[in-house]
Amino acid sequence: QLRLVESGGGLVQPGGSLRLSCAGSGGTFDYYAIGWFRQAPGKEREGISCIFANGETTKYADSVQGRFTISRDNAKSMVYLQMDSLSPEDTAVYYCAARLWVATLTGSEYDYWGQGTQVTVST
Repeated sequence: QLRLVESGGGLVQPGGSLRLSCAGSGGTFDYYAIGWFRQAPGKEREGISCIFANGETTKYADSVQGRFTISRDNAKSMVYLQMDSLSPEDTAVYYCAARLWVATLTGSEYDYWGQGTQVTVST
């Protein structure tokens, strides 16, 4: 059973940066594609970025394209989400999720989820 734990959230000022981490354990991490999702209060969950198991292909939602960068280190069973030029609209709980091999931005296609980490962008 793959277990995922997010970290790195917090309070940041508009225009600032944060790096989220997703740590995997309990499974063969190299087999899993990882997606990052977020959910703001009163809004639907949004798929924002994902990376294939081999790390060679990434995808981004239009809302974060050019500002966020996803990467992974399979040797450490880690996936990262570098978030730059943050705005209040990025305030949400951020989740990482895993599914075998092929990454998508559709949350219902993922099998394993972390507990989430809060990101708040505010002055």
